[in-house]
Amino acid sequence: MLIMVSRIEQARRRLEAEGARVLALPPGDDLFYLLAYTPHPDERPCYLFLTPEEVLFLVPELNAAEAAAHVPFPTITYTDAEGPGGALREVHRRLGPPPVVVVGDTMRADALLLLQELWPQARFIPGARVMAPLRTVKSAEEIAALQRAAVTADAAVEAVFAAVRPGVREADLKRVAEDALYAAGAQEVPFATIGVGANSAFPHHTTSAAVAKAGEPILVDLGSRVDGYMSDITRMAFLGSPPARYLEIHALVEEAVCAALEMIRPGVPIREVDLAARRVIERAGYGGRFTHRTGHGIGISVHEAPSITHTNERPLEVGM
Repeated sequence: MLIMVSRIEQARRRLEAEGARVLALPPGDDLFYLLAYTPHPDERPCYLFLTPEEVLFLVPELNAAEAAAHVPFPTITYTDAEGPGGALREVHRRLGPPPVVVVGDTMRADALLLLQELWPQARFIPGARVMAPLRTVKSAEEIAALQRAAVTADAAVEAVFAAVRPGVREADLKRVAEDALYAAGAQEVPFATIGVGANSAFPHHTTSAAVAKAGEPILVDLGSRVDGYMSDITRMAFLGSPPARYLEIHALVEEAVCAALEMIRPGVPIREVDLAARRVIERAGYGGRFTHRTGHGIGISVHEAPSITHTNERPLEVGM
């Protein structure tokens, strides 16, 4: 409860800094950050409304009983037959017409349109302006949860590599990964990607019935959630003896990773971390193949601020 109160007060300070009156969050990771709870997201509108003075929770009657066990604030409900119109009018009656509304970045378009109809005079701005600064630097408790999640990911990667053999399908290896994650303590497995052969070249490959073959690479990319916090790990392996070309590229990537890690310390601009890795790749003649960023933050969401790019001037802080 103390953590919830502290985070809500921090959100209120950020809201004031943005010159906004209302923060409206849908079910999702920002809501979980504030309440340590988020209801099941579906087509039924659901919002947490936060102002300098009030907190209101609008939730469909279907989820009201569960919400009551987690949300210690006034709740406004509606049934499927009624629809959310009356509940939203009650929100308007209590909160009035705000000049600026901050809306959660993952809010559905139909839910946002309802708010724009409710407050047609308001200016709407992205939720990241309020929530990202709160979530970027982690507490000791958050870091411990991330470490617990990482343990499950390590166990799953080892299980997949132990199960790889010629003829096994990507889909079978995905099941191995998911089972290993749950066995190691994961409470949710948002993704487990397996790519064999040419499929390993696609970072976000959709796992298929393709089979592993000797003399080909294997991609494992998976993430689990433990106590609300994510893991995210990508590993490559080779079934059989890798050719010299594969080992050369592997060593180059490892050198780039080490160069980036050596740059990480408080006060260093984030861009320098990306550039340290990027220069290694570019010197070897592969700059045109470096199509992504060097890394990203992780927390309740699998991808969070900070984004490790060569354009990010923000200095690193302890807890990022």
